[in-house]
Amino acid sequence: MDGLVSFVDASATRGHILTNVGQEPAMDTVNLYDAKTNLSALVERAAAGEEIIIAKAGRPLARLVPLAKRTTPRPLGRYAGLITVGPDFDDPMPEEFLKAFGE
Repeated sequence: MDGLVSFVDASATRGHILTNVGQEPAMDTVNLYDAKTNLSALVERAAAGEEIIIAKAGRPLARLVPLAKRTTPRPLGRYAGLITVGPDFDDPMPEEFLKAFGE
């Protein structure tokens, strides 16, 4: 070859967002009535990692997906020394505050 042709491994590159349409893993589609009737089971499936499309009259309305899992532990004591609790924190509220809340 004279160098005018180059080959690209398509599996190693990410396609453009518009060219990837329809290439994601298959998702189960459930109609709205069945979703209302079987919500607990659908939530369990989503929690296990499945993505479920909820449709009404064949038109997709929503996607039920698992919550993202935290990849790093939450740091403890992030606001240590920045927040103080006053000594009167547990005291009863002043009378004018109680009146403002209708008590």
